[in-house]
Amino acid sequence: MIAAIVACRTDLKIPCAVSCRALDVSESWFYKHKDRPPTATVARRAALDTAIEVVFRAQHGEYGSPRVHAELIEHPAFEALSVNTVAKRMRHKGLRAKKKPVRRSLTRPDAHAPKFANLLQRRFDPPAPNVSWCGDITEIVTWEGKLYLATVIDLWSRRVIGFAIAEHCKASLVTDALKMAIATRGGHVVGVVMHTDRGSQYTSHAFVGLCTKHRITQSMSRAGSCHDNAPAESWFATLKTELVYRIALTTKAFARRRIITWIDRYNRDRRHSHCNLKSPLTYEKIHTQAADAA
Repeated sequence: MIAAIVACRTDLKIPCAVSCRALDVSESWFYKHKDRPPTATVARRAALDTAIEVVFRAQHGEYGSPRVHAELIEHPAFEALSVNTVAKRMRHKGLRAKKKPVRRSLTRPDAHAPKFANLLQRRFDPPAPNVSWCGDITEIVTWEGKLYLATVIDLWSRRVIGFAIAEHCKASLVTDALKMAIATRGGHVVGVVMHTDRGSQYTSHAFVGLCTKHRITQSMSRAGSCHDNAPAESWFATLKTELVYRIALTTKAFARRRIITWIDRYNRDRRHSHCNLKSPLTYEKIHTQAADAA
């Protein structure tokens, strides 16, 4: 209230006496409290607001209250902080992460190609790495035209272990992404379940042959069911919300650089709810160290 009275006097030239009458407070109360130092509660709240805004801006406005909270409680000053308090202060400050858009599917099935059973049945929480992966393709629009991005995600840690970007949406796009995933995991991929939609790229001779060569078992969503490959759909929505829809992708070369940089930051730094609000690489490192210690 005191700040409002002072702001009215400074910005709108409204006398303090007028503001006090409008707010039903006495002038003596105003002048008594105007220069009083802030209480400990007010000071703590101001420090928290500043810390929240620093984290929010540092993450380019991508974090909502759970991730901001996870970032703050790693500091001793905020280790007892609740996520509800962070949410309340973010609402007060008008800090809000952008919502994910609805994604348009690029699936174009080949009616004559072989189909594979849905082995995952929406079980997206494998017990270890290299048990089940998922893959999909999305379209990236730039001022110079379209690019296509194919990804391979390890469902255990939600890490993007393979990806490819091209100006076409052919089978070589998804095979390049899978080759990168195989290399990332050191070639130890026998028995991995590779889950995708029924797009013609994933039923092509090139992709099926690559899976067969490395003894990877293919799994496919049911026709028309985006929920059967929800982690891949969600990842693309996150990419577009936090990068693609927030900047002008003026050239294809610029878009490639920004997407690659974002994927690297996603794997290394971005906190993921599936990983107990750790980044995918941190999550893998923690569990690897625990397994070695055991």
